[in-house]
Amino acid sequence: MKKTSLIGGIKENFPSGLVVFLVALPLCLGIALASGAPPLSGIISGIVGGLVVGTISNSNISVSGPAAGLTAIVLTAITDLGAFELFLCAGIIAGLIQLVLGFVRAGSISNYFPNNVIEGMLAAIGIIIILKQIPHALGFDKDYEGHESIFDNGLNFGYFTELFGAIHPGAIVITLVSVAILIAWDKIHVLKRLKMLPGALVAVIVSILLNQLFKMSGSALAIETQHLVSLPVPQSFDDFKNLITTPDFNGFTNPKVWIVGATIAIVASIETLLCIEASDRLDRQRRITDTNLELKAQGIGNLISSFIGGLPMTSVVVRSSANANAGATSKISAIIHGIFLLICVLSIPVILNLIPLATLAAVLILVGYKLAKPATFKHFWHLGKFQFIPFVATVIAVVATDLLKGVGIGLMISVFYILQGNMKRAYYLSRERLDDADGINIKLAEEVSFLNKAAIKKTLKNIKPSSTVIIDARSTSYIATDVLEMIQDFANIRAKEQDINVELLGFKTSYRDYERSEDSHILVTHKRAM
Repeated sequence: MKKTSLIGGIKENFPSGLVVFLVALPLCLGIALASGAPPLSGIISGIVGGLVVGTISNSNISVSGPAAGLTAIVLTAITDLGAFELFLCAGIIAGLIQLVLGFVRAGSISNYFPNNVIEGMLAAIGIIIILKQIPHALGFDKDYEGHESIFDNGLNFGYFTELFGAIHPGAIVITLVSVAILIAWDKIHVLKRLKMLPGALVAVIVSILLNQLFKMSGSALAIETQHLVSLPVPQSFDDFKNLITTPDFNGFTNPKVWIVGATIAIVASIETLLCIEASDRLDRQRRITDTNLELKAQGIGNLISSFIGGLPMTSVVVRSSANANAGATSKISAIIHGIFLLICVLSIPVILNLIPLATLAAVLILVGYKLAKPATFKHFWHLGKFQFIPFVATVIAVVATDLLKGVGIGLMISVFYILQGNMKRAYYLSRERLDDADGINIKLAEEVSFLNKAAIKKTLKNIKPSSTVIIDARSTSYIATDVLEMIQDFANIRAKEQDINVELLGFKTSYRDYERSEDSHILVTHKRAM
């Protein structure tokens, strides 16, 4: 990377890196607490996720760190193994397995996740974020970050009684002020131009000053320590060394450690691939991540994290969506967030411990809203039953269970509808080169479902700049929304950026679901003459 482009990239991604840091900091601590691990283990995982995985991966949006989806596995494993030092050996094994998965190109399975399921997963995570953060916005900080499901500990009247009995007026005031600042920074044109001063940072600074004012005035609105960020504060270098746990390598002789390592590798890899697919959807430039490289990056990250006492990591949707919403354009943002985490641990934990959790809850609530906008539900409703039912089923399933189970349910329902349609019509895909060595003719079949997505995606990805491409849909009666949007993104974005000459033949302004008579309202808008 040239020096000028590097400096420009740092300047452009500094605000988003700062926002992700503010989001990631309490999550790293909360996930470590929920996992039964030392508090610093979550921070170490976040640092390695930013600096190591962020550097190796070619994903421009995703951010890696400790994942809520692994908390149940980690907590059970630490309890069964009897020591966190033994569990770290399982993390090393998981990293090695992920490296192998990357080299055998297991990342390609992500091509078979349909868009309605991915969008359903994102919307569900948005809902979960909002529901999980409402208690913290009200001043109830009993469990900052538990599992991904809102029903992880069961819902009961005792919980709600405890919640409403613990409402803190100061937390509510700070939440409302923070939300107002964040919305103003997003809506007011003059403030939006202050890219190097993100609204989240302003909200944090204002909330710290406001709470200090409450304390100095003796107001009942003052927020106590238990409602603030809580980082360990070492008094000396020896104290800092004592906070870091190293593996007990005798664990490699324990069969249970190997089973835990394999389990973590499989679950973490699936969650990472789901997040990468979602992150690519959040990328405004629609760039495609090399999923096999991502698995290798995650493997190396988990190896290093486990060697120095960190939790296992995955690519995480919450951080990635916050990154995208904050305007990130490259992986420099993830690296910056890792640098901030490292600096905060080494130098300024006392200052960070002044941040009210209510402010961070406000940041996350707005992130959650952007993931679960009503417009998204309306969009899939207009696409018809074949798109809407798998989408909403995924939303409900992820919220009610967890990410993996919910996505599995959504995939089964989506595949059911695809197979139902394919019983009526077969589909095929053919590709042939033109006389021009750089010319490619892609002839679509009569039926193009999301099962064809991987082949078309690979073909479009491999097209070189300044090529001539003909995409022929004259014989096509149905194109899945996933594939149509992918072709649309290619023609409207990448083709323009790389001077690719695209001609679209026979594309209709809309395509119908198998049984519907209404239009799907998905348009291919860009067409370049040959």
